[in-house]
Amino acid sequence: MKIIQSLTDYHNEYRRSVEQPEIFWADIAGDFVWKTKWSKVLEWDFHKPEVKWFIDAKLNITENCLDRHLPQRANQTAIIWEPNNPRDEARHITYAELHREVCRVANMLKAHGVKKGDRVCIYMPMIPETAYAMLACARIGAVHSVVFAGFSAGSLTDRINDAGCNIVLTADGAYRGDKIINLKGIVDEALQKCPDVKTVLMAERTGTKPPMQAGRDYYWNDELKKVNEICPAEETDAEDLLFILYTSGSTGKPKGMVHTCAGYMVYTNYTFRTAFQYREGEVYWCTADVGWITGHSYIIYGPLSAGATTLMFEGVPSWPDWGRFWQVVERHRVNIFYTAPTAIRSLQQAPLEFVRRHDLSSLRVLGSVGEPINEEAWQWYHKNIGKGKCPVVDTWWQTETGGFMISPISDVLPLKPAHAGLPLPGVQPAVMDEQGKEITTSPAEGRLVIKYPWPSMARTIYGNHQRFKETYFSTFPGYYFTGDGCRRDSDGYYRITGRVDDIIIVSGHNLGTAEIESAITEHSSVCEAAVVGYPHDIKGQGIYAFVVGYTMPPELEQEKLRQEIRDTVARIIGPIAKPDKIQFVSGLPKTRSGKIMRRILRKVAEGDTSNLGDTTTLLDPNVVEEIKRGAIG
Repeated sequence: MKIIQSLTDYHNEYRRSVEQPEIFWADIAGDFVWKTKWSKVLEWDFHKPEVKWFIDAKLNITENCLDRHLPQRANQTAIIWEPNNPRDEARHITYAELHREVCRVANMLKAHGVKKGDRVCIYMPMIPETAYAMLACARIGAVHSVVFAGFSAGSLTDRINDAGCNIVLTADGAYRGDKIINLKGIVDEALQKCPDVKTVLMAERTGTKPPMQAGRDYYWNDELKKVNEICPAEETDAEDLLFILYTSGSTGKPKGMVHTCAGYMVYTNYTFRTAFQYREGEVYWCTADVGWITGHSYIIYGPLSAGATTLMFEGVPSWPDWGRFWQVVERHRVNIFYTAPTAIRSLQQAPLEFVRRHDLSSLRVLGSVGEPINEEAWQWYHKNIGKGKCPVVDTWWQTETGGFMISPISDVLPLKPAHAGLPLPGVQPAVMDEQGKEITTSPAEGRLVIKYPWPSMARTIYGNHQRFKETYFSTFPGYYFTGDGCRRDSDGYYRITGRVDDIIIVSGHNLGTAEIESAITEHSSVCEAAVVGYPHDIKGQGIYAFVVGYTMPPELEQEKLRQEIRDTVARIIGPIAKPDKIQFVSGLPKTRSGKIMRRILRKVAEGDTSNLGDTTTLLDPNVVEEIKRGAIG
């Protein structure tokens, strides 16, 4: 792989990646271990849509993340695990130890009947066993489906059943600051509606001793004692499924995005090394949870395939105080720090003393992920954490893309605060107007699409290829539609302006409005609901719900009902989806065809009611005045 060291290098590499994309990616893929090389680099058709990379190639991704590093890196730390409580000792897991533990867990899975192609649900906290589990699935050719351990039993049920999992890997509980989350209890509740699940393997983390169902539930450590540490890697095809990861859908039902083995491996490795300009021996820390794509790509597969040292953090930035992140940076001499704008804005509210008391001189690169970062947060991050010396790598990408798409390249590309920057080599973005025509001049503003495939793109929605086509390839036929709006300036730099579909990004997590609305209407007093996002100082976007009850609740009872609705949403989806603001209304602004005019609700939620546009097409324009009067500031 050619190392990009200058702006000229970038432009040369980018030009080569566009003019000769197959040669470009074949050169990069040549750095990996293959059981059989490909017969053809790429076949694609965005109209079907169908994309295949490295056709006929055979490999196992764990050989590239583990085995190939052992001759030179057996004793190098692969994973630093920093526990929730700072008084507890961190663990340094070498590549040799990681290889051994992954093989043991793989054999444990095989002993319980898991075979190539089976789907395995992982509902676990940020502990080393979670990384072992993901890699063990890949080792034997099973498909992992990690569910964020903050989701409710109902959300877990939906994902288990949709993926067709018959085994669940979990833990007794999870530490989160000063709280313990009863993960096994949530699993037990979820499995009441999952008839195909026959086995639960439970790691012990919190010592809470939950009930165990005979014949179904097994203790992780007891089962590990029954197997050895030798497990040859299963041969997988380049296009075999590696994992299914669910992201919220605008129609309510979460979408199981399918990522495959070879292209995902090549792309996450390339983008990790390129964007951060990773250097041998550096300590890299991504603060995400492995329940999200960021954790998959840039805690596990990208860094480990690059032979890096990656840090897994079990805790939260605010406990036991707001200096926790900086304490970890100092303790482990972190060189690359990658976090979300939500975390940055939260940390920005805390006294600077929490930053100043720690030595952050080891930091070389800062990163941002999950949502567009506002300029104020960018400047605070750059000045106070990077001391004005560390480039801020503000990455734009999605669950569906698998890896970074538009991003600064550390120490190479000039930085523009709050801009994602230029497309990485191999990525061909375009800006479309609302009539579906590409805007080729700059500056430009419109909808962001990608016009050529990249190796790590999702191949389909599990079990529903038609939905995949309709969601991503029907708005602009022949293009992948990201769902985001953007601006491109005269230098070609992109700035993401936010979602243009019914997705709200809360603290970097994509939540479908329809999914939240459906949960709200589960409350017996609610007839109808509409949910929109609004600017939130900490989360980036907050959730504003307009709720129609069967009767309008009296003033004194409204706060109680609001709390009950939030509790309902937390139970069905998870705490992260709880509405920040709930406004009770007698009706919603609907057209005569029954469609909710969401732009009006967004304006109200944003506090901008001076110009709501044309409301003459509404069935009852008077509803708008009532909503404006009752708006929550």
